[in-house]
Amino acid sequence: MKLIYFSLGYSTHDYRFLKAASDGGHEVFFVQLEGNKRQVESRSVPENVNQVIWKGGREAFTWSKLPALVMDFKRLLRDLKPDLVHAGPIQTCAFIAVLAGASPILTMSWGFDLMDDVHKGRMWEFATRYTLKRSTFFTSDANVTKDKAVAYGMNPEKTIVFPWGVDLEHFKPASQSSNSSTFTLFCNRSWETRYGVDVLARAFVKVAQQKDNVDLILLSGGSQGAKLRQIFQSGSVLDPVTFGGQISQTDLPRWYHMADLYISPSHVDGSSVSLMEALACGLPCLVSDIPANKEWVVENENGWLFRDGDSDHLAEKILAAMDQREKLPEIGKASRRSAEKRADWKKNAAALMNVYRSLGEKDAN
Repeated sequence: MKLIYFSLGYSTHDYRFLKAASDGGHEVFFVQLEGNKRQVESRSVPENVNQVIWKGGREAFTWSKLPALVMDFKRLLRDLKPDLVHAGPIQTCAFIAVLAGASPILTMSWGFDLMDDVHKGRMWEFATRYTLKRSTFFTSDANVTKDKAVAYGMNPEKTIVFPWGVDLEHFKPASQSSNSSTFTLFCNRSWETRYGVDVLARAFVKVAQQKDNVDLILLSGGSQGAKLRQIFQSGSVLDPVTFGGQISQTDLPRWYHMADLYISPSHVDGSSVSLMEALACGLPCLVSDIPANKEWVVENENGWLFRDGDSDHLAEKILAAMDQREKLPEIGKASRRSAEKRADWKKNAAALMNVYRSLGEKDAN
């Protein structure tokens, strides 16, 4: 099958989707909307994937660029004659593909498009409804986003939900446990408003002012960097915070292994891949009680939930976890079982290939 894979940039998720499609024997053409400004994947584009040069892929998307992008995507469709277009997020990549006449089209939600972007204004809501009503099929990684898609006009019989999953051989529990007396918290969510890392920062101030044996590892980066440092400095707890920056997928498991507790304070999410990585590494997880997180974390089984946006409640939950440190290994084992049951990328990628096959067969008929 000849496939156009159309995405904002080139992330770890894009790499895995492209590799799965290429390894599945498909001829894959990779189209980027915003180029490498969003690139967080250090690996090269998978072998045998064709990177497409077009009008997009150079700068951030704006509505003023929409007509030119649609016209050039029409050219790509004429030139490449794909059997299927796999596009997302909804209001940008999939919207452009639909306006250009792509068919069949598999529209893929990235979580934030349905949980956040759709609320940015009338144009965003219009693009969501227009795209979903004209999509051949829809996929997302969480039931909450599927339900949103159906509410905005997607045919519920033309949907599939599967977590994007992780490589369970790469992300696995540490071979030996740490004997450190320090209790280490870990978060690798981006430092943007939707991910709530500032909530964690305020909670950590409260915890570190009560406990002298706790530290925090923050990976990633983002526009809230200065705000986060100010919170830590104001609370006089900057020293026990490690800012690890951007970490490659190759080295990432080592950082999970340094931690006693994984924390995701996100306000908006689908099935978070970093949460699945933490579960696969056997970490107890403390996450905001948003719907997508509740699909993964069961209170007192593989972790705990705290009230979204409530730094006081998050601090209480961190202190409670520290007070039952002897129970954490068993909770970590439950985390790993959760990942093995639902977050195996190899199995979940096979579900995507079945969708490709189904759509290709229907189009051929």
